[in-house]
Amino acid sequence: MLLTYNEMDNIGRTLAGLAWAQRIVVVDSGSTDGTLDLLAADPRITVVVRPFDSFGPQWNSGLERVETPWVLSLDADYGVTRSLAAALAAALEGAAADGTLVNGHVGFRIPFRYCVHGKPLRCAVLPARIALFRLDRAHFEDDGHKEHLVLDGPCGQLDEPLLHDDRKPLSRWLWSQQRYASQEVDKLRQTPTSQLSFADRLRRRHVIAPLALPFICLVLRGGVLDGWRGWFYAFQRAYAELLLSLMLWEERATAGP
Repeated sequence: MLLTYNEMDNIGRTLAGLAWAQRIVVVDSGSTDGTLDLLAADPRITVVVRPFDSFGPQWNSGLERVETPWVLSLDADYGVTRSLAAALAAALEGAAADGTLVNGHVGFRIPFRYCVHGKPLRCAVLPARIALFRLDRAHFEDDGHKEHLVLDGPCGQLDEPLLHDDRKPLSRWLWSQQRYASQEVDKLRQTPTSQLSFADRLRRRHVIAPLALPFICLVLRGGVLDGWRGWFYAFQRAYAELLLSLMLWEERATAGP
């Protein structure tokens, strides 16, 4: 299952990594760049065009069209390598007709390798994501600018990573960050501190995250060894956190004492 919106820069690579898939459900937010024409040419793909409101409902609308016991959920800039495809098959080997596994797992977390201009980095700070799961044991909820998968049952972990390989122009990334930061501000202001993750608690302190991210990416995660791509990623993360901090301060100022 995929989400798309004007993904011509990415969708071809994503579909190439899914050559083994027999059916793909795509929820599109109203692409205007030729993405829908490309998807229509693939007989495996069922496209649902749904105006975007937030990610939780968007993903759940896709789940309603899935007809198999297990779901692999991907953004349109994710890449599935041959090694990961083999790991997915191995994880589901021996599944019963209803999708039940001997080990009782109803989902699997998959780690990420972030790519800059097609080259995987060693320094990414993206957490592992539950991307493979039983259809009847999961649903999505909104979580800031993204979504959170609620899984009813034990979750396993795969070792092979997904590739996050977004090659859309930087201008599109900058446009997206402003929208994302606004949604994150709402989340951080409306959620009780006790319910926030450690990372989100640091974000509410404004100063720490923008200064810490370059150090974490370049030094602790070894991004300096990735050359200019490592610096590019570190600056991206610092920019995103700095924008969030500025918007938090602005929101505080307009709210008054």
